[in-house]
Amino acid sequence: MARVLTLSLNPALDLSIGLPRLVPGEVNRTESTHLEAAGKGVNVARVLVALGHEVTVSGFLGRDNDGPFLRAFEALGVTDAFVRVPGETRINAKLAEHDGRVTDINGPGAAIDAAAWQRLLEALDGLADDPAQRPQAVVIGGSLPPGVSAADQAALVARLKAHDLPVWIDTSGEALTAAIDARPTAVKPNEHELAAWAGAPLPDMASRLAVALRLYAAGIEEALISAGGQGVLWVSQRGAWQAVPPATRVVSTVGAGDTLVAAMLHGVLEGQGAEQVLRFATALSAESVRHVGVGALDADDFPQLQQQTRVRRLNDVDAGGAFA
Repeated sequence: MARVLTLSLNPALDLSIGLPRLVPGEVNRTESTHLEAAGKGVNVARVLVALGHEVTVSGFLGRDNDGPFLRAFEALGVTDAFVRVPGETRINAKLAEHDGRVTDINGPGAAIDAAAWQRLLEALDGLADDPAQRPQAVVIGGSLPPGVSAADQAALVARLKAHDLPVWIDTSGEALTAAIDARPTAVKPNEHELAAWAGAPLPDMASRLAVALRLYAAGIEEALISAGGQGVLWVSQRGAWQAVPPATRVVSTVGAGDTLVAAMLHGVLEGQGAEQVLRFATALSAESVRHVGVGALDADDFPQLQQQTRVRRLNDVDAGGAFA
């Protein structure tokens, strides 16, 4: 198994709330509440640890409320390399209704100054230069905190690439655009994030595939596009592939994308065949939407979910990003 570093520049304590239906302006009664240390990098770490990998987690945490993160890291058995900053890590509320609609209420995050940013960069350089700690891949996930710009994150991608580290990134908006310009190894936008980057609506898989091919042609080695129940597109040197997950009852989509990224990275690091990688990752992501949290490998029906996931190869991909 591999050593992986995950970066959450703007993690959060996620307060997940389940209720029949959200009625704005009225008193709403919850059916369930769950507070968990989260952030895309932390969620990816959860899946990678379950898959047997050695994980270091890093980014920024507020000193005043890092207790839940410390307990989570200890329970997971990951190495804590987070840089502490003054103040509190934000709390995000996620309201999940019976019909599958999820409303996110996200805070901005703790402000990061130049000194804290430099401390993180130096710490990452140290990890990359230490043979005993050097990761075999880096995953950067989530939004940017106040004080960190899209250009800063792009420079971080370039810095890690200069250490000859594969960099997988899952973000959106200006941060995604700037990161793509820095040529990370892999990106995982959803269909809406991909359309925003492309500057045009992408209503179907054919239009999304065309843009995924553009990403590949631009130097992105692993272009991974998620589109919920419509499935996953993957364009890489292995060709262009599509997976469609089995129909499941959606309780919460929080963590589904993180599960997909982690499971895909796992398969790539393990050198598995393309169909096996995509089937496993898509099925595990589908399993995750049935409950709060990331995908559960020990779900009783997970073998059936894999069998019911439809995977097909669309065609070969040449170096120019067109069908061969």
